[in-house]
Amino acid sequence: MSSEAKPRIKITYATLKADNEDLHKGFEEAVLRVGAGLGAHHQNHVNGTWRNGEGTFEVRSPIDRDVVLGTFARGTAADVDDAVAAARAAQPAWAATPWQDRLVIMRRAAELISDRLMDLSAIMSFEVGKNRIEALGEVEESADLIRYYAQTMEDNKGYDHPLDNLGDAAVHTRSVLRPHGVFAVVSPFNFPMALAAGPTSAAMMAGNTVVFKPSSASPLSAVKLMEAYIDAGVPAGVVNMVMGPGESVGQALQDHRGVDGIVFTGSYDVGMRLFHSFSKAWPRPCIVEMGGKNPAIVTRSADLDEAAEGIMRAAFGFGGQKCSANSRVYVERPVHDELVAKLVEKTESIVIGDPLVRQNWLGPIIDQRAVDRHQAAVAEARRDGQVFTGGEHLSDGDLARGFYVEPTVVGGLPADHRIFRDELFAPLTAVHAVDSLDEALTLANDSIYGLTAGVYSEDPAEVQQFLDQIQSGVLYVNRRAGATTGAWPGVQAFGGWKGSGSTGKAGLSMYYVAQFMREQSHTVVD
Repeated sequence: MSSEAKPRIKITYATLKADNEDLHKGFEEAVLRVGAGLGAHHQNHVNGTWRNGEGTFEVRSPIDRDVVLGTFARGTAADVDDAVAAARAAQPAWAATPWQDRLVIMRRAAELISDRLMDLSAIMSFEVGKNRIEALGEVEESADLIRYYAQTMEDNKGYDHPLDNLGDAAVHTRSVLRPHGVFAVVSPFNFPMALAAGPTSAAMMAGNTVVFKPSSASPLSAVKLMEAYIDAGVPAGVVNMVMGPGESVGQALQDHRGVDGIVFTGSYDVGMRLFHSFSKAWPRPCIVEMGGKNPAIVTRSADLDEAAEGIMRAAFGFGGQKCSANSRVYVERPVHDELVAKLVEKTESIVIGDPLVRQNWLGPIIDQRAVDRHQAAVAEARRDGQVFTGGEHLSDGDLARGFYVEPTVVGGLPADHRIFRDELFAPLTAVHAVDSLDEALTLANDSIYGLTAGVYSEDPAEVQQFLDQIQSGVLYVNRRAGATTGAWPGVQAFGGWKGSGSTGKAGLSMYYVAQFMREQSHTVVD
C-alpha cells in the first residue's frame, strides 16, 4: 500500500462539505490503485505469522456484487485456541514493557494509518459502501482514537497515582491500574476500522494482549489495521486476528477460559446473550455496545431548516447503518407539517448511487438482509400509517448489482408501533406529532435503548429540560451536522445508557482505557 501526505483538511463526521480538490484527487487515485488489487487472498494472523484456516470465505462489494473484494481464511476453534495461547504467552512481557514504550508503538500505528489514509478510505468504500467523506472520516477517526487514548494514558501517568499516608512519612501508598490479561475484541461491519482500532489499541496500551475477530462482512479493513500494527512494531502474539463466522470463531472466543475480558459491538440481542453468559463462571469485564433507537425532538421554537438538515444527515448518512442513526423524530404539532415538508425536500435531494463517485452522497446498504428489513418496515408503514417519501428498492441499471434503497420518511403511525421500537439499521426515520416537550421526552425515553438523542429549540429553558431529562449517553443541541450522529475522540464521549451499553463509561473519552484495567492498592512501609 502506498503512502501519501495527509490532506490539509481533516475530514470528520461533522464535515458539511469538502471542497479541497487535492483531497478528491487523492481519493480517486486511490480508488484506481485499490481496485486494481482487489480479489487477493488474506490470512489470519496468529503469534506473528500469517496463516490459513479451514477453507476460505469470499466477500463481495455491496456496491456491485460482481466485484470480489477478496477471499479470506476461515478461522476455526483451533485457530482461536492458538491465538489465545499466543496472547497469553506474550502478555507478561508486554505488560512489563514500560507504558511509555507501548505508547510509542501505538502512536506509530496511528501515524501509519494517517499516512495510508487515501488507500484505506478507498478500501472501506468498496467494502461497506461508504461515501468518500464517511470513509475518510472513519480512517481519520481510527488514527485519532489511538492518539487520544494514548494521551489519556499519558495524562494519567500510566494510571499510577500516589495516595494519602495519614501523616506517616514511612508509609507510601498508591493506586495502580493493572491489565487483566487477554482481551477478545469482536468488531462490527459498519465501522470496520474505528470500532476495531479503538478497543484493540486501548487494550494494548493498558498492557493486555488481544485476539481480534472482525465482521465477516468487512474483513479487509481489519487486515489493513493488522498491517499497521505489525509495521508499527507490535510484538508477535500481542495482537492476533482470527476471521470467520460468529457462530464458530465468535462463540469460541466467548467460551474460552483463556480470555480475561471481551469487547463486543453489535445488536442488542447478541450483546445481551454475551453479557449474561460471558461471566457465568467468574466475573470478567464485558464491554458491550448494543446500538440505539435514537430520537430527535423538534419544538415549536426550533429553526426548522436546521432541524430538517440535521435529521436528514443523521437518519440517512451511511444508509442509517450507524448505532447513532436518527430513526425517530418527535415534533410539536404546530410545526409538524412544515418540518415534514422540509425533511422530505432535503431527503429527495439526496443523490443515490455508487459511493465511489463524488456526486453520490448515499451508497448501498450492506446486504440483502438489510434490504429485506427496510422493505418490511416500509410495507408496515404503508399499511399502518403513511410514507412521506422514499421506500423503494432501487434496481435499475447498475444499481441492480448492489443493495440500494431509497431513504424513507414515514409518519402517521401509533406511538407504540414497532418502527419506533426496533433498530432497523436502514435508511428509514419515523416522525410523530406531539403536543408538548413533556410528551416528546416521555416517548423518547420509552425505549430499551439510550445511546444518542438530539433536540432543536431556540428556548434555553426547553434545551435545559432536554439535557436534564433525556435518558441517553450522547446529546446534541441544534446541530445541523447531525441530529444524533457525529462523535469524535476527545470532542464527544460516545457511550450508551440502558440497553445501549454495559459499563456506563464511553468510548472516545478519557475514561475508556481504564476499562481495560483493574485497580491494585500498594502500601509499602519503610
